[in-house]
Amino acid sequence: MNDKEINTGGFEDFKINTKIKLAALWTSVMFCYVYGDYFSLYVPKKVEDFISGDTLLDSPVKLFLATLLMTIPALMIFASVILKPKINRWLNLVFGIIYTAIMLLIAFTTTGAWWSFYIFLAIIESILTSIIFWTALKWPRQI
Repeated sequence: MNDKEINTGGFEDFKINTKIKLAALWTSVMFCYVYGDYFSLYVPKKVEDFISGDTLLDSPVKLFLATLLMTIPALMIFASVILKPKINRWLNLVFGIIYTAIMLLIAFTTTGAWWSFYIFLAIIESILTSIIFWTALKWPRQI
């Protein structure tokens, strides 16, 4: 039995490219964002607030800034695959830490029993973006 069989239980495995790991992580982050926003529609009175305009995004500028904030992770899925390693690493380090901080802020400032799902997702998202930062930080050097 060789080392490969010991480590994988006999199943074939291969090393996953860092770019693919980062793209997959950003994709997972985006799914959590989308599900969090979708599930928020089930919180009592949330739809009524949307209809009345009584939301956090109550101006064109705030809505645009929120759109910008959510566009970056979506674009990082593609960017992580196509960019050269040096700029790719730098962007993943910067955005990984920024989005980790944002999600931790959301996790620790959100209150209410109906929002427990949102806190859970914010913690998961902060873990994922921390892994993005760590993966970029430990990007293997070319030999």
